[in-house]
Amino acid sequence: MSAVAAGAAPRRAVGVRLAGLLVAGLLLLGALAASVALGSRTIPLGEVWHALWHQPRSSAEEIVRELRVPRTLLGLLVGAALGVAGALMQALTRNPLADPGLLGVNAGAAAAVVIVMATLGLTAPTEYVWFAFLGAATVSVVVYALGSGGGASASPVRLALAGVAVTAALSGFIAAMVLLKPQVFEQFRFWEVGALSGRDASVVRQMGAFIVPALVLSLLLARSLNVLALGDDAGRALGAHPGRVRALALLAVTLLSGAATAAAGPIAFVGLTVPHVARAICGPDQRWILPYCALLGAALLLAADVIGRLIDPPGEVQVAVVTAFVGAPFFIALVSRRRIAQL
Repeated sequence: MSAVAAGAAPRRAVGVRLAGLLVAGLLLLGALAASVALGSRTIPLGEVWHALWHQPRSSAEEIVRELRVPRTLLGLLVGAALGVAGALMQALTRNPLADPGLLGVNAGAAAAVVIVMATLGLTAPTEYVWFAFLGAATVSVVVYALGSGGGASASPVRLALAGVAVTAALSGFIAAMVLLKPQVFEQFRFWEVGALSGRDASVVRQMGAFIVPALVLSLLLARSLNVLALGDDAGRALGAHPGRVRALALLAVTLLSGAATAAAGPIAFVGLTVPHVARAICGPDQRWILPYCALLGAALLLAADVIGRLIDPPGEVQVAVVTAFVGAPFFIALVSRRRIAQL
């Protein structure tokens, strides 16, 4: 009888996780519907439905088709990317307070945007998005090289220290550029605030080509990350290759957070808060955490974007401001706990 009970317990745990995943999926569907249907301009639901399946026949339906749908798809991709990237970063560094910005991704993207604005005069998201992605990827490679320099392995501590150092240097460079060139500051501040508005379908296609394969790579790495959590020696004994796993995970983080930051600007706290919510629901297993983070990250970002549209119509509060209001209290509560769970 005890053996039957012991076998039933894991099945119950799987059932609870599957039920939670279903709820997360339903929350995401609700956020998707709200993002398309609601905005600073009220549009009847009938017109919204018609615009989704037929050619627009009015300016209101044009807004739905040309503005809200690409914005919703971008929020879906960026939210999922930031949530999964945050979970990967916390697993890589074994730091429950880590987020994608710890690798210098945000700073690299911001530095690239400042440079092209100052030298090439680019101001539209579709113009500088590739430069932002290139800057994020370049800085990630530099951080990994510094973290594994001198023949040592890229340990979590070395990666975190290298990321902090590079971020500090780039932050000084960005501050100098915007102070020396006031016109750059006027342009840069619109990207820096972090927003989903003003991006068209081409940005969604461009960044989706990086985010979707990186999400697949992340899910494929889940089992190896579980093994690596036992330590490098135990991981090698179980057949894992710690250096290879970290390099692939870092590649996934670079693609996810680099593309998300390039497309929408730096959006804080999504990559920090969502993995903690996922672990509270499903435990430390990365095979469950990563799908949860993809669904919950997208739902959170879309919900924050909808709230920002409805706070003060016809104006909007950018999504990064809303996520900061949600994430900052969570972060304060997290760091004020007597004991933060180790990863």
